[in-house]
Amino acid sequence: MYFAALLARTEDGWEASDTELDDVETLSDLTDLAREASVDEDTVLVFIEQEDAWFGVVRVDGEEDPRIYVSDASAAARSSYGEILLTDELLGREPGAEDTIAALEELVGLDGTEDGEPETTANDDDDDDGPSAGVVPAGPIGDSGVLSDLGLPEAELLMLRTDALAEIADALGAAEVLETVR
Repeated sequence: MYFAALLARTEDGWEASDTELDDVETLSDLTDLAREASVDEDTVLVFIEQEDAWFGVVRVDGEEDPRIYVSDASAAARSSYGEILLTDELLGREPGAEDTIAALEELVGLDGTEDGEPETTANDDDDDDGPSAGVVPAGPIGDSGVLSDLGLPEAELLMLRTDALAEIADALGAAEVLETVR
């Protein structure tokens, strides 16, 4: 079960609205949705949560690039909404690198078992080369200072686990507003 909401900062405080992410396929779509909720290009926060497994915060300030924080990247990677947030840039990958490698392997038919190479299993990952390009790290990823200037220090954001969005909204002074859309 997912929960998604927009918090738009106005001169009178925060305004919350729940949002449907069914038509959102990319971070660009999500950013556009946030900008539409903005009043005078003020700050808009997009909250996404999956049943205490992970949460994400996307901050959009006017026309600036969105700032993203995800509490558990590996859990979010198993979610269609989480995948929207886990951009190549956020994961430290060359944009489109995974797609390029997959396309090249498909083009030449390489599956790692050519020339008598044995098929690998999950336990054969004894390489000292580090994680493979497709591996998403466990734990938090992104801009952990995304809410620092709004009242939630980086250290506190990193410690949040369950009911995180309520705690974030409380720190921002928007708990009651967020609760109206839950």
